[in-house]
Amino acid sequence: MHNFHIIKYRNIFLGISVVYTIVAIVSLALWGLKVGIEYTGGSLLEVEYSHAAPALSTVTDHLKTVGIQDAEIKQAGERGVIFRFRDVNEEIHQKIFAELKKDDAQLTEKTFESIGPIIGQELKSKSIWALIVALILIALYISYVFRKVSHPVASWKYGIVALVTLFHDVPFVLGLFAILGKFGGVEITSSFIPAILTVIGFSVHDTIVVFDRIRENLQKTRGSFEDIVNASINQTIVRSLNTSLTVLLVLAAIFFFGGESLKYFALALIAGIGIGTYSSIFIASPLLVVWHTWAKKK
Repeated sequence: MHNFHIIKYRNIFLGISVVYTIVAIVSLALWGLKVGIEYTGGSLLEVEYSHAAPALSTVTDHLKTVGIQDAEIKQAGERGVIFRFRDVNEEIHQKIFAELKKDDAQLTEKTFESIGPIIGQELKSKSIWALIVALILIALYISYVFRKVSHPVASWKYGIVALVTLFHDVPFVLGLFAILGKFGGVEITSSFIPAILTVIGFSVHDTIVVFDRIRENLQKTRGSFEDIVNASINQTIVRSLNTSLTVLLVLAAIFFFGGESLKYFALALIAGIGIGTYSSIFIASPLLVVWHTWAKKK
């Protein structure tokens, strides 16, 4: 691992990155994200039966009895059922639950959320601004931290490369959820934005670890920029992989055993941290070398 010349094969790693980034962006453009009621407005009800859930046709008939014609119904495990429908008041909510209890007197309600469309639009707007502000602050912070590093790559270029890496990581997660939304009906909930912000923070942290080692080696080591960058990656790669693997094992446990509400929050983090680890090692630092080489030729 220590002697692996990552920079030498940078074109392969960058090529792989370009391919799956294009796939992610095309998926996002074609299908978009299937957003939950937090962003569109509506009501979400999750119930759990004391025995195996009845057939969806039976459940649909119960909803029609109380005037709900256009509900989305999804089974959650063997005993759970999740309903999504237009915004309903408390009276209709209780009628729905009473109707469903006809199949099982021990039926329990796990979740009921009702959000108006105005609140949903406001939440969507705030989520976008949160992402924009986070990216700007990260770029400014990295530029400041590396302000004393001017040779052979200017400090502001470290900030730009870190941002480019984030624009590589985030679309990957968004593209994955666009595919899951299209073919699996997976919705984006309010927990998705915190997951994306966590991915951004983790990715930047991993990238800064490598960049900081490059900065240290530039000050005490002689040699070409390419060799110094490659040595810096090899010095930090084991730490990065061990840290990421530890986090991924915990997230895998949450994904498989944490329940329906946490399942896709954990999946977003698994995908983001996985691709963030890859990009911090195989994308960010090689991009610095590519930029430096291009600038020298120019």
